[in-house]
Amino acid sequence: MIEILESGPFNTVQDLGRPGYRDIGVSASGAMDPVAVRIGNSLIGNDENAAVIEVQTFPFSLRFERRTVFAVTGADGHPHLDGSKLIPWCAYMAELGQILELKQPPLLARAYISVGGGLDIPVVMGSRSTSLRGGFGGNAGRPLAKGDRIAVGEDLEIAMLPATGLAVVEPAVALREVFPAPVDGVLPIRALPAGEHGLFGDGEAFWSQTWRISSRSDRTGYRLSGEPITPTAAIEMRSHGVVPGVIQVPPGGEPIVQMSDANTAGGYPKVAGVIECDLWRLGQARIGARLKFVRSTHAEARAVEQAVARYVEDIRLTSGMVKRTLKAMA
Repeated sequence: MIEILESGPFNTVQDLGRPGYRDIGVSASGAMDPVAVRIGNSLIGNDENAAVIEVQTFPFSLRFERRTVFAVTGADGHPHLDGSKLIPWCAYMAELGQILELKQPPLLARAYISVGGGLDIPVVMGSRSTSLRGGFGGNAGRPLAKGDRIAVGEDLEIAMLPATGLAVVEPAVALREVFPAPVDGVLPIRALPAGEHGLFGDGEAFWSQTWRISSRSDRTGYRLSGEPITPTAAIEMRSHGVVPGVIQVPPGGEPIVQMSDANTAGGYPKVAGVIECDLWRLGQARIGARLKFVRSTHAEARAVEQAVARYVEDIRLTSGMVKRTLKAMA
């Protein structure tokens, strides 16, 4: 068990989502930064889809009610264990009664807490993710609150770790060759032209300008502030299916990027779609952040996906090797 000692609104239990139910109006949900979830779980020996805590409002703290291996990934939420500062992107062992605290991160939006065995939450439609709009999944379909006690799955082999923990190089650094760094504070997000791209002429007004994430943004979608873009001709469209990453343009002309809790259908024209492997970077962008869309290709999207897969697999293999070596030496 773990006990929640302090939590703000919208902190939830998430995994990698519940695909396959959009045809009946059920959003996939899942972590806004799936790469952080995969890394955290791989680092401590979980299945990469094990349920974790997504923290997006700080401070946050919990108490471990048994000896537990854990990792904090995603944003640097200044993690502390019983007051001692920890390194993010690192696996540690917590003893019975120890308290993990996360403070406001300096730059990014969300931190993820993975625990050995995963959070033992009932599976609903193939996932343990919280659907806040639907009021199901996760922690009884609601955000975590002070006093909540969450069961932890059985860790079949309590991980052996070096006394100082087991850390990895975060993806923004390890994969800097495939994830371009922000330029003058502007985050580049790769995207592909979508079905109605042609309605906006050559799309230059969309691709060339810098957009800002509006305060009217949430896990459903990021509303972008900037110079409005409009179709070159009036059009009436039927509602159609949408998925995370789709960029729609409502009548006001300021785009909406569908995120983890994306609507399952919508009738606004689609100007572009963010490549899947850049969605984690968008999920870590805070309200007010500036971004610019970079026209990509299917080949580039596939190459980035393969690089991320190799990186996560390297972490899993290295973590397993270190733990086996320590076990043999014990």
